[in-house]
Amino acid sequence: MTTNTLSLRRLARFWLPLQATWLMMAVEGPFLALIIARLAEPMLNLAAFGVAYALAIVAEAPVIMMMSASTALVDCRPAYRALRRFAHTLSVAITVGMVVSLVTPTLSWVMGDLMDLDAAVVQLTHRAMWLLLPFPAAIGYRRFYQGLLIRAGLTRRVTWGTVVRLISMATAAGLSVLANLDGILVGAVALSCGVVAEAIASRIMARQVLRDLPVASPGADPADLSWHGLWRFYWPLALTSTIALAAQPVVTFFMGHARAPLESLAALPVLNGLVFIFRTPALSYQEVAIATLSEDRRHLPQVLRFAGLLAGGATLLLALVAWTPLSRVWFETVSGLSPELAAYTRVPLRVLAIMPALSVLLNLERALMVHGRHTGPVTMASVLEVTGIASSLAVGVMLLDGVGVTVAAVAYMVGRLAANLGLLGPVRGVINAKAPRA
Repeated sequence: MTTNTLSLRRLARFWLPLQATWLMMAVEGPFLALIIARLAEPMLNLAAFGVAYALAIVAEAPVIMMMSASTALVDCRPAYRALRRFAHTLSVAITVGMVVSLVTPTLSWVMGDLMDLDAAVVQLTHRAMWLLLPFPAAIGYRRFYQGLLIRAGLTRRVTWGTVVRLISMATAAGLSVLANLDGILVGAVALSCGVVAEAIASRIMARQVLRDLPVASPGADPADLSWHGLWRFYWPLALTSTIALAAQPVVTFFMGHARAPLESLAALPVLNGLVFIFRTPALSYQEVAIATLSEDRRHLPQVLRFAGLLAGGATLLLALVAWTPLSRVWFETVSGLSPELAAYTRVPLRVLAIMPALSVLLNLERALMVHGRHTGPVTMASVLEVTGIASSLAVGVMLLDGVGVTVAAVAYMVGRLAANLGLLGPVRGVINAKAPRA
């Protein structure tokens, strides 16, 4: 979407369907958590669900940036075919790796010996991971085709794909409850069914985009579409998401050694689910910024102003929830936590109130780096973020003996701030450099 003029209103219309998409995805975690909280042994199953979901997210990490890659690169049929082969190969490799970890003692060793999780949590999580086996490949498949839709300006179709995902997920969850499955298994079945349905829907809706792709792109360098060229462009993005999402098991490890470990493991996914809702404007904006900057970045002022509006609005709304009785309504009435368990979320939520603004800034910085074909510093920023998280957790848990979920909230903030600061210099360099061919 690179028109000659780009008003904030036009930018908002382009962004809104993607925001609706991320908002619907943000609802799925709390939705599944409230179901699990109302089934047998809620604390144990919520804890296992948090661990299984974190592991599944780590497994999908290398393909998460495929949406940004296809948005930035697929401008002709050869580019489509080359990146599609690349994406499929990556997804197969991840799935094989998951199978190996499940049929060998690897995963159980990581959860039991390394993370020191409760044996019942380990057993439930291991069973759930078999059901989540299709999750990473389906995510990579649908994000690849969603990037094509975004590049073509068809963001509403991305939203409809997510509607399919939620309907499929809710249907699978209902059938799983009727089948009397454990809460964690209900969540795993629902997640897998949802993402597979969305992947199929995304491919179907991208048919017209594929037919309209030009035979070739004028001035394109064939070397950029070689395996080596694609890997050189994509590996920093894959490493970025992998490093960033690797923080989840790190957090889980420290939760197992912190004060109130089971309560923290049970409360953390519910807390993260709420904060994620207010982080969706940042997540939905990254591909929007890539697609709307234009070849010469003449739309940069509008992109920056809109990012500022998103950051301020989302942060104010989360702060309103954190410092009013709305937090109790969400955690106790909507999410179904007991008052005792909900009490563990009060302070961490207030700590995380500014997270939406930091997330908007980080995703804007990433978008500028991807658009500038300068992806290396994005990885370094993720290294800084994970380092900040891990070091803060070590201090808070090992030295200060803090409550796990509260220490995790502080660690998330420290890490995100470090990542933002780490990208400021490279972003200035990209903005001042000559814009690449988009």
